[in-house]
Amino acid sequence: MSAGKEGDSLCFFVNGKKVTEDHADPETMLLSFLREKLRLTGTKYGCGGGGCGACTVMVSRYQPANKTIIHYSANACLLPLCQLHGAAVTTVEGIGSTKTRIHPVQERIAKAHGSQCGFCTPGMVMSMYTLLRNKPQPNMEDVTQALAGNLCRCTGYRPIVDGCRTFCQETNCCRASGAGNCCLNREERTDGPEDEKPKLFDKEGFLPLDPTQELIFPPELILMAETAGPRTLTFQGERMTWVSPASLQELVQMKSSNPKAPLVLGNTNIGPDIKFKGVLHPLIISPTRIAELFEVTHTLNGVWVGAGFSLSEVRSLLEKLVPQFPEEKTELFKALIQQLRNLGSEQIRNVASLGGNVMSAYPNSDLNPVLAAANCKVSVISNGGRREVPLNQDFFVSFGKTVLKPEEILLSVFIPFSRKGEIVRAFRQAPRKESSFATVTAGMRVVFSEGSRVVQDASIYYGGMGPTTVGAPKTCAAIITRPWDDETLSQAYDVLLDELALPPSAPGGQVEFRRSLTLSFLFKFNLEVLQKLREMQSLCLQNVITNELPEKMQIQPLPKEIQHSLQEFQHVSKDQSSQDPVGRPIMHRSAISQATGEAVYCDDIPKTDRELFLVLVTSSRANAKITGLDVSEALQLPGVVDVITAGDIPGKTVRTFSGYDEELLADSQVSCVGQMVCAVVADSRVHARRAASAVKIGYEDLPDSLFTVEEATEKSSYFEPRRTIERGNVAEAFKSVDQVYEGEIRLGGQEHFYMETQSMLVVPVGEEAEFNVYISTQWPTSVQDAVAETLGIPSNRVTCHVKRIGGAFGGKVTKTTILACITSVAAWKTNRAVRCVLERGEDMLITGGRHPVLGKYKVGFMNDGKIVAADIQYYLNSGNTVDDSVVVAEKILLHMDNVYNIPNLRGYAAACRTHLPSNTAFRGFGVPQCLMVVENMVNDVAMALGRPADQVRELNMYKGPSVTHYKLEFSPENMLRCWEECKLKSDYGARCRAVDLFNQQSRWKKRGISIIPIKYGIAFSESFLNQGAALVHIYRDGSVLVSHGGTEMGQGLHTKMQQVASRELHIPHSKIHISETSTNTVPNASMSAASFGTDANGMAVKNACETLYQRLEPLRQKNPGGTWESWVKAAYFEKISLSATGFYRGPDLYMDWDKMKGQPYAYFTFGACCSEVELDCLTGDYRTVRTDIVVDIGKSVNPSADIGQIEGAFMQGLGLYTLEELKFSPSGLLYTRGPSQYKIPAICDMPLRFNVHLLSDSNNPHAIYSSKGIGEPVLFLGSSVFFAIKDAVAAARSESGLVGPFPLRSPATAEKAFLACASPFTHKIPTSKPGSFKPWALNI
Repeated sequence: MSAGKEGDSLCFFVNGKKVTEDHADPETMLLSFLREKLRLTGTKYGCGGGGCGACTVMVSRYQPANKTIIHYSANACLLPLCQLHGAAVTTVEGIGSTKTRIHPVQERIAKAHGSQCGFCTPGMVMSMYTLLRNKPQPNMEDVTQALAGNLCRCTGYRPIVDGCRTFCQETNCCRASGAGNCCLNREERTDGPEDEKPKLFDKEGFLPLDPTQELIFPPELILMAETAGPRTLTFQGERMTWVSPASLQELVQMKSSNPKAPLVLGNTNIGPDIKFKGVLHPLIISPTRIAELFEVTHTLNGVWVGAGFSLSEVRSLLEKLVPQFPEEKTELFKALIQQLRNLGSEQIRNVASLGGNVMSAYPNSDLNPVLAAANCKVSVISNGGRREVPLNQDFFVSFGKTVLKPEEILLSVFIPFSRKGEIVRAFRQAPRKESSFATVTAGMRVVFSEGSRVVQDASIYYGGMGPTTVGAPKTCAAIITRPWDDETLSQAYDVLLDELALPPSAPGGQVEFRRSLTLSFLFKFNLEVLQKLREMQSLCLQNVITNELPEKMQIQPLPKEIQHSLQEFQHVSKDQSSQDPVGRPIMHRSAISQATGEAVYCDDIPKTDRELFLVLVTSSRANAKITGLDVSEALQLPGVVDVITAGDIPGKTVRTFSGYDEELLADSQVSCVGQMVCAVVADSRVHARRAASAVKIGYEDLPDSLFTVEEATEKSSYFEPRRTIERGNVAEAFKSVDQVYEGEIRLGGQEHFYMETQSMLVVPVGEEAEFNVYISTQWPTSVQDAVAETLGIPSNRVTCHVKRIGGAFGGKVTKTTILACITSVAAWKTNRAVRCVLERGEDMLITGGRHPVLGKYKVGFMNDGKIVAADIQYYLNSGNTVDDSVVVAEKILLHMDNVYNIPNLRGYAAACRTHLPSNTAFRGFGVPQCLMVVENMVNDVAMALGRPADQVRELNMYKGPSVTHYKLEFSPENMLRCWEECKLKSDYGARCRAVDLFNQQSRWKKRGISIIPIKYGIAFSESFLNQGAALVHIYRDGSVLVSHGGTEMGQGLHTKMQQVASRELHIPHSKIHISETSTNTVPNASMSAASFGTDANGMAVKNACETLYQRLEPLRQKNPGGTWESWVKAAYFEKISLSATGFYRGPDLYMDWDKMKGQPYAYFTFGACCSEVELDCLTGDYRTVRTDIVVDIGKSVNPSADIGQIEGAFMQGLGLYTLEELKFSPSGLLYTRGPSQYKIPAICDMPLRFNVHLLSDSNNPHAIYSSKGIGEPVLFLGSSVFFAIKDAVAAARSESGLVGPFPLRSPATAEKAFLACASPFTHKIPTSKPGSFKPWALNI
């Protein structure tokens, strides 16, 4: 293409307004165009790779062929702007706003409490909105499918599902299934309004959905589509040209002249390559308007499907065809539909094309093994004409390569009918059930001659077992012409094992698991074939199959229907004033604006004049000297202004934590991959990123890189002090016990995965060295202090503003402060505003997460289960800097008793220094790791004795007035109440019996159940942090502005503060506003952490409001019949101050480690949780069937916020213990740097019944209004799912005669659960000796 040619004009509509872009750059995605050019910031950046759904929009197109308008959801981050010619885009701002009217979807998600931090909410809204545009009365399966590609880290999904459920016609309620005792009856069987259980929201008042009120498709685009003659469109960018040819002939010509130019339809393959791998394509060809790519041709033997169809269109086409043909003809159609349901997310399937999916030739493709197994073929065209190519073993040549010539274009795929006696099945196993690349996939086909069980033909293909889709011809040869029986299959397993070898260091790891899955899938296929043969036999009445398949062997899919859940909390007292909101389920104060996209997050702040963007350059070595830093090439690139190095810092160059210094920018040495070395500032994000990749760093590797805690321990590499605590005499006690057991458990780390990545904007005021810092942090005061010290100026020149945070979970404290310091140096040096927003991959690489922990224990116990002595050692993988590690280690030791009164208890905790990115605070702060080790120990005791775990737990619990191992007195009464109530509410006894019965009747699926308690200490053990401050202004019109030291990150802190002010001032909460948290209104505030935000700030707001209310007392007495406004006005005229500060001096807590005693916590939050799972022993996949949580949170200030915190924490814990896995390369590089590699829980992971009960009649004299802190404790209760999986695995192991304790690492992913089941298939896999090969990933 000639570079000089002027590009065409791009024309499309956004929210009903025409957009004409004369210089559309092919590298610009819709997301950045919406946010930066159109200033529509409701659509959020969450990952940039189509993996989180935060940027979901609706795209509408007119199809002139059948004169219809189609609507589909898509990820704006992967949607090239040039692709949108003639389309209409609807964003969250286009469907409703607080200025006009809000849309029912926005209202219901908000009022059902489905928006906490709110960053994911616009994407959720748009996914649901698109569904309703296509199907105004959806069912629950439609809803869960539509939301499967949208991640949320705050809510636990239940309230989002409940809000969306109100659009459904209920069918899967237990009433419909005929169950007598309906889940709804518990709420309905009431004697009168007094007894009626309070609800979190009332759906009666919701706006009705009125499809006639939606935006119409722009008539201009219909006209344009109907009348525009075919012409080629060309868009010219800075480095790339985009051409959309108008005819097939032109496409063929163009491809033959430019064989290397990729064809882009959905951009779900090329897009991520360009973004994440830096691939540059000078020319991109977009064949979206080639009619021949969108044709369906029916033949006698099957159907030709155009390669341009999206995967969603292919699925709906196949679903329409299935009922039109006899069942025997649609075996392949059904297998493909099954794969298409789980491949990617709705947003991905709506744009990804069939041709693109085949041609990308991914090793773990979902469709290719099925297409190959079923003898499909493709039609291709080039200058040399058309030809048909079979889709078989020879089609896939190498990684990402097919047998087609570079100039050939895939036109269509032939999907044949199956024939009589033919059985086709598809299988897949993925790290998460939905929206996840598969680990292993398979397509299998077998043909029987009529009335016989002798195999005529067979084909088996696998994905994920090598660099390409691979066939198993030798295995098929072992099956063909033989009868389908155990003997044939037994031989086939052995052949398959030899045929599909995978080296132990194969890319992707999980070698034993992947090899076992190939056998598992073949066995599953066997079970399905036997089932099918029996059906055929009953039809033709011939004895095809003699050996009956016992019912125990049959396999059904795991359950997936989401049931109604219960949320139980107490009514406020009858005497409480109706305008007093405390104790009521008040909606999050920003929920509506979060649902409309109007809520402003840090990166939504408009650009200031001459603003620069900062991108960090990080180390690619784990342990090396820096021998050179060459920035010359970077400085030559367009838009680059400067490169910031350690030498540019005018003030302090380090931050000090626990007595250790951490460099802001590495100067002479790096100690982990991802350590920040320098930063590039340029006039745009794109230019800064390009320049950052041009910076060259020279290294000299240093010896002894340490990655694991074992390596660190061997070299005595620790952050001091290491801590020890002991009660009783452990050594002596071990001599007097009946049994001693030694064990260990390893817990992996966890990425915070807050939806909003680290974001900040530093603006120089322009005089007297003043700076405004707009930042997403949990601790504005720390940022203020650090920036001042870094720039060498007093703190009074730095003002830190936090409007809201899109999730934090402990991850926006220490590293955020360091990032702010670097950004402020750039702003100081250039004297221009500088913005820094990390990409998801950078964020995950740089910021660290939860500490991986190795826990070792020795436990002595009596034969009745009474634990007499325990010695527990904790080794934390701290990473390369100390950060919070020493404090985390201390908190671990303070919680190691959990709820158990173990008379002789010793603990040791060491923070190990390694060459991984430094780990930091994370919700729970060490307690989730600590208690996991303790509960695993108790579980092992129960297994060693062959007793039920709940009985051993109960026997060892604190009872009556008790004293912890650090000599703090407390009452365990409410803890025991939570435990008993949880057993009662979950019907624990009956369900244990039901689980046993299920397991007796099922060989390959097992159920497990577990009940877990918790005791969690609230407040900071560092006493000075236990303080809160507030500033309250009353304005002359009676409106109130509250400022306090806490930050709003989704936990509802601002909403609760509004409730406190409302109660204390005796005014409706609608009169009270909270604008932001800033250091110029409330100085020296503590961080919002440790579940102490409401306790500290609530008391401070209460204190300020009490002062103001007292000041107004004389005026109320003078005019008792007056209004609030009249008293305020009178006070102003009488010169009474209408502004007050409030302060709370929290408890004086301490811990004396030498004396091993103290009072590190103000009080305890108690809870208990029962979870039941169903496990597929052939894949390791599981479903949480039901979860019941009972928590003692005193008297809740806001039940909707507190229940939201409980559900969200539980789901984050479920992720930690069963799903989320960080993987590092042998050189210390984090592999899992985004949602496509790192799986947080999605809607498919939510318990199918998710019941939460707040303990009634509980008081807590130590906190505001008798409430309790709740942000962190429940996270650990996610481990109930881990122990339920372990229970199910134990049932599976017993089938192989294995009993007693066994190791299961956390997270209990499908891989670990499957291998622990020790099925006959895992025994067949030869294990490679550690040390004989270099593993793909480290065992952290």
